[in-house]
Parts: sequence; C-alpha cells; structure tokens
Amino acid sequence: MAHCMHRESNSKQQQQQMDAGKYVRYTPEQVEALERVYSECPKPSSLRRQQLIRECPILANIEPKQIKVWFQNRRCREKQRKEASRLQTVNRKLTAMNKLLMEENDRLQKQVSHLVYDNGCMRQQLHTVSTTTTDTSCESVVVSGQKQQQNPTFQHPQRDANSPAGLLAIAEETLAEFLGKATGTAVNWVQMIGMKPGPDSIGIVAVSRNSSGVAARACGLVSLEPMKVAEILKDRPAWYRDCRCLDVASIIPTGNGGTIELIYMQTYAPTTLASARDFWTLRYTTSLEDGSLVICERSLTSSTGGPNGPPAACFVRAEMLPSGYLIRPCEGGGSIIHIVDHIDLDAWSVPEVLRPLYESSKILAQQMTMAALRHIRQIAQETNGEIQCTGGRQPAVLRALSQRLCRGFNDAVNGFVDDGWSIVGSDGGEDVTIAINLSPSKFLGSQFNTLCMLPTFGGVLCARASMLLQNVPPALLVRFLREHRSEWADYGVDVYSAASLKASPYAVPCAKPGAIPSNHVILPLAQTVEHEEYLEVVRLEGHAFSPEDIALSRDMYLLQLCSGIDETNTGACAQLVFAPIDESFGDDAPMLPSGFRVIPLDPKSDEAAATRTLDLASALEVRHNGGRPPGEVDTSNQNLRSVLTIAFQFTFENHYQDSVATMARQYVRSIVASVQRVAMAIAPSRLSSHMVPKPLPGSPEAVTLARWICRSYRAHTGGELFRADSQAGDAVLKHLWHHADAIMCCSIKTNASAVFTFANQAGLDMMETTLVALQDIMLEKILDEAGRKILLSEFSKIMHQGFAYLPTGVCVSSMGRSVSYEQAVAWKVLNDDDFNHCLAFMFMNWSFV
Repeated sequence: MAHCMHRESNSKQQQQQMDAGKYVRYTPEQVEALERVYSECPKPSSLRRQQLIRECPILANIEPKQIKVWFQNRRCREKQRKEASRLQTVNRKLTAMNKLLMEENDRLQKQVSHLVYDNGCMRQQLHTVSTTTTDTSCESVVVSGQKQQQNPTFQHPQRDANSPAGLLAIAEETLAEFLGKATGTAVNWVQMIGMKPGPDSIGIVAVSRNSSGVAARACGLVSLEPMKVAEILKDRPAWYRDCRCLDVASIIPTGNGGTIELIYMQTYAPTTLASARDFWTLRYTTSLEDGSLVICERSLTSSTGGPNGPPAACFVRAEMLPSGYLIRPCEGGGSIIHIVDHIDLDAWSVPEVLRPLYESSKILAQQMTMAALRHIRQIAQETNGEIQCTGGRQPAVLRALSQRLCRGFNDAVNGFVDDGWSIVGSDGGEDVTIAINLSPSKFLGSQFNTLCMLPTFGGVLCARASMLLQNVPPALLVRFLREHRSEWADYGVDVYSAASLKASPYAVPCAKPGAIPSNHVILPLAQTVEHEEYLEVVRLEGHAFSPEDIALSRDMYLLQLCSGIDETNTGACAQLVFAPIDESFGDDAPMLPSGFRVIPLDPKSDEAAATRTLDLASALEVRHNGGRPPGEVDTSNQNLRSVLTIAFQFTFENHYQDSVATMARQYVRSIVASVQRVAMAIAPSRLSSHMVPKPLPGSPEAVTLARWICRSYRAHTGGELFRADSQAGDAVLKHLWHHADAIMCCSIKTNASAVFTFANQAGLDMMETTLVALQDIMLEKILDEAGRKILLSEFSKIMHQGFAYLPTGVCVSSMGRSVSYEQAVAWKVLNDDDFNHCLAFMFMNWSFV
C-alpha cells in the first residue's frame, strides 16, 4: 500500500514538472539575456543554446528544449509584428488610392457632363443654323462680337511684372489655372494605355488631347511628407535628365506665407537635328486651406506681362503653360501628389520630320512627369531602407553616377559653344559631325584637371550622327545593342591613332578598337524602382589595341546606363550610354560618355488612344473592341518611325588631332552601317498583320517549323501542345509563338553542344535575347552542371523513344541570370519525310531566381 502511494506521489511530481516545463515563466533578467542573443542570432543552433545555458547562470534552471521554444515564439512574434506593420502600410496606401480613384472618377464624371452639355449646345446651334434663313441674327452676332472685343472688361489687364503686386497677380492666376488642370476638366485628359493604378504602381497617368502645346498629368502615392516632396521636386536638375541648368534669379516672399521665384532654365535637345530650349518662368509656392502644398509655374511672356528677353545662343525660347505640383498629406503619413506638365516647345522651329518629337504628350509624360514620380519613389524607398547598398556604394552615389552619365551624353549630343565645343571641317560628307573641345575641364569639372595638365593632352573630340529608323521598336534595338556589343563594336580602328590614345584609360569608348576577339560580361550594379533603368559595369575581357599587344592584353571596364528596354513603356525613349572607367572605379572618376539614343516619333493625334479600351490593367489587349491579346505587339505602331542619335567621345594628343578625327569619323560611320544592318535584321516581319518571328538562314519557314514541332510532340507524347481552333495557315505558329511556356529548338548533335535555331516569345524572354542573336547561344552554355548530366543521360532515350521528361532545374540566360523551371520536356522534331530536323525543349513555369 505504501509502495503504491509512493509511486502515485512520484507520478504527480513528474506531472507537475511537465506542466511547469510546459509553461515556463521567465524573469526580466532571463528575457533580457535571451533578447541579447536573439538580436545577434535569431535562430541559434542546439550547440549555441547549450552554450548559452552554460554562460548564463540565470538560465540554468531552464531546459534547452524550452530555450528552443522561446526562440521559435520570438521569431513568430517578430514575423507577426512585421506582417501587421506591412498590412497597416498597405491599408493606408489602399485607402489613399481609393480616395484618389474616387476623385478621379468624380473628375471624369464632370468631364462627361461637360461633354454632354457641349454636345447638346452644338446640336442646338446646328439646328438653329439650319432653320434660320434671315441675315439679321448673323448680323447681331457679329455686332455683339465686335462690342465684346471693344469692351475692355473682356481683356486681361496689363500686369506689371516689375512690381511684387504684379507678380503676385500673375502667381494667383497661375495657381487657379493649374488647379483647374490638376483636379478639374481644364484639359481634355486621356489616360495612357498600360498605366495600371495601385498602391505599388507609378500611379495614374494621362496625356492631353486636342489642346495647345503638349501636356501630361499624373497622380501617385509616396511615403514622404509634403515638405520633403516639395524640396525634391524643386530640384529639377536632379531628376529631369534633359535639364541642363536651373538658375533662380530672385526670390520674393508674399504676404500669405508663400514665395515667388523668377527662374531661368535650359534643357538639352534630344537629338543633333534640333536646337535646345530655354525657359523664363515664375514659380509660386504656397499652401491651401486644406493643408495641401502647391508649387505652380508658368512662363513670363509679353502676354503675361513678364520680362522675356531673347533666348541664349543656340537655344530656342519655349513656353511653359501653367504647370506644377499639388501635394496633399495622407492620413497616417505620406503624400498624394498631382503633377501637371504643360509645355509649348515651338514645334514649328524644328524640321518637319522631327515635329512629332515636340508634339507628343506621351514623350513628355515619360521623360518629365513620370520621371518626377519615379524619382520621388526611389528616394522614398532609399529613405525607408528598402534599397540596400550595392558594392559598398550608397544608392544616392549610384544615382549620381547615372546622372553624370546622362548629362555627359547630353553634353556630347548638344555640343554647346559656351562649354568650349566647336565644329571642325568635314571631309565632304555630312553624315557624321566632328566637334572638338580644347578646354574640356569646363564641362567635366575638376575631375579631369589631372588629365588636362598632361603636356601632350590636346582635348576631347566628339563624333556624332543622327538617322531615321523605320519599323524598329526602340526597346528592341537598344536591348540588342546592349547584349551583342560585337555586332556593332568589332571594327578596326586605325592602329596608329589607337596607339596614341593608350596613355589615357578614358580615351576609347568603343569595346574593341582592333579586330581582336573580346568577350563582354555585364555586371549589374543598380536598377530603379520600376526597372526602367539599369546601371551596370561591363567587363571587356582580353582587351588589346593591336596584335602585338595580345601578350599584354588587359580587361577594360565600362560604366553603362541602359534605359527604356521595356517594350510596354508607350512613347518611352530608349538609350544605351557608357563610359570607360579604370578598375578603381572612384565615385568622382572622370567620364566621357558615349552611346545611343532612340526616340519614337509618335504622331500628335491621340485618336487611336481615344478609341481603345481604358482598362488600365490590360496594357497588352486589343481585340475587336480595341484590346490586344497578351503577348502580341500593337502592329499599328510598327509603321512609326524613330530617330537614332549616336555620339562617341575620344581624347586626343596635340599632334594626333587630325588622325583621331579621321578615325572617329570612320568608326562612327561603321557603327551607323552596323546599326542599319541590325535594324533590318530585327525589324518585325508581318504575317496576317501580326508580328511573327523571321526564319533564320537555312531554316524552314516559321509556319512549317511550327507545324513540325506540334506534330512531333503529339506523335511522341500522345498529347497536344495546345488546342488550336484551326490548323490552317499561320494559326499554329501564332499559338506556338504566344505559348506561355518557353519553347526552343536546337540542332541535334551527339554531344550537348547544340546551337539554338528557334524560340517562341517566352523562350526569348527566358534567354533574354532576340531571334537574331539566338543562334549565338549553345545549349550547354545555358544548362548548369546537373542539367547537362541529366540531358546526357537522357539523350539516348530521346533519340530512341522520341521524348523525355527532365526534372526541376536551373539554367542561365544570355545575360548571366539564373532561371528556374519546374519541369522540361525534350522531343525530336521530324520533318515531312520523318527525318530528324532538330531537338525541341519546353521549359514549364520558369522564372528568374
């Protein structure tokens, strides 16, 4: 009996110990010790937990398992806290975006009401004109019109801009007109196709239709306070890449707490075929009764009563119509921003072929309006720590490097006289312009003073040219130039001239001035929030100036900026700008940027946009109602032209100026010829008014190859690659081209060194290449070691059975990025005579790692 009672007592003690171990209460000292370890290592190993118990006597009475549970609970609480914070942030953004969309809906409803009213008035006037036959009414209208013109109350009084009161009157009028454009129906806005509103998007973007000048409007959210947003937006040279300088002539405080600034601004010309623009404006900063901050601006002209002197040399005076920024605070922090840009660029002063460049609201939206929103979002993410440092460099430093590259290229394209540039005589051909600068330190700053002080240094030479392109998407051309440098840079440069340049590491902007092969490797450095711009370092391996220098060959480095390669950006300019740098790559290293810029010449009329769907979430839809199936390119845009501008800079020694000029002219001409050849090769062909791939030399027609691929897949696997409503004509090719999975074909060889010959759109996207450059990619180069082993082991099965399934794996794109896929299928493609033609691969559910 006693033995049973003792055993029952032991069991109760064990149960109490288990309960006590299950619900351990930690003292504040114990929690503090555990928190210190958690801050250093949130997930300690078993050995680390045991070591913690040994080193901390206050934790000696706690089991290691309980320590493990504490860390699990602590990680769970941290995750829940972060998730709750994230959801609160998203909720605030959605609330603000909902308010913004409701206001936009109200504005559109008002615009519809105005249009209905105007339509009714127009119908009534037409009915009155058709039923009235007497001349008295017409006469009365003319008389009343004359009286109205004679009545001084219908004329704006002349304002004296030389007095503060006159400037304030201009400012208040500018404010009223700007607010009408920002929140009302003062301008007939048409939403840009492809701009999807949302808390994490660029915002709501619209362009003007049938208004004077060109105008763009954007609304967006940003997690910065209004005063900080205003400070960023006022610094226009920091985010507007086409702004050369902005000088504040005077600042005048107003009685209502605002400020008036008189500003002179110069902007670059985007191409060598037109002059740059300058502006003389008044900028008014004030607050509204609801707490919103407003920065509005307009040109001071003779009609507005302001001082408007003649434009500077090499510039054409442009007019800024009432524009600006409305910044409203959000509940819980952040701001809602309304941006309006309205400019008259005096399009009649440029050649007729370039007028669409100055009459396109889409280009203004991309280069100015959306650029401002993107810049603010970029700084907001940097401020919140969402963007990490790259290579030890702060994001602000990388942005400064991008700005220097863009500015240096703009300086080269424009070649301003006040920077020291002068045109030298040509050899009779006017296709390439040669300009020299004997004092480049003026536009390069003190960074180049060391080089300028060399006794043999002569100056900087720039060779530039512009040309029109037909039916070549700018994004596609620039992406090709970026990925395949050898297609345009592998040309011989005069060895004697090249030898004279070896003293300076910044002398030769081209990749390979000799005919010596050199591979280029692109190393990502930074990218913007919307991924519309990439900053990279390009390593050119085994660079040599002449065959005699092969033994002393060295790697060469370029700092490269690539933008506009996303084909969904309507009206966007695409450019590739690079500058040689040394291996130290200092933040203040001197740069001589060179490169390419391609700008679409969209027509001014937005009738097509007005008839298309305004579904902002379907950027790639055009069906019978105006939408376009995903994956297809708007072929109506394929007839449009674009202007390509090329500028290359070289340094030269005193006694080599003429030879370097001759070399530069020949080199740029060879690049122009290469670009023309590439443009013809990658220009999309048409098949039943849809863009389809071109067959490569020696390959069957695309329609025939598509039929072989689908028929062989069905014969080997017993399944259908896709369901086609019709097997006739090009229906099979269209389905194959727009298939969601990446499908690629390569030549059949006994080893895995097969060369790709065809890929659908998804395959090209996965490989980050084009159809023309696809033939330079070998199968063994994209597969990792495990993938190559699996393919070799399955190769005999593919040849005998006709197909094989490959497991999950990872491959590498042509740009060196890792791509994962869930499964792959490989099968033999047989021709009409049942002979092996090629090997096809289909990578399912692929994504970049």
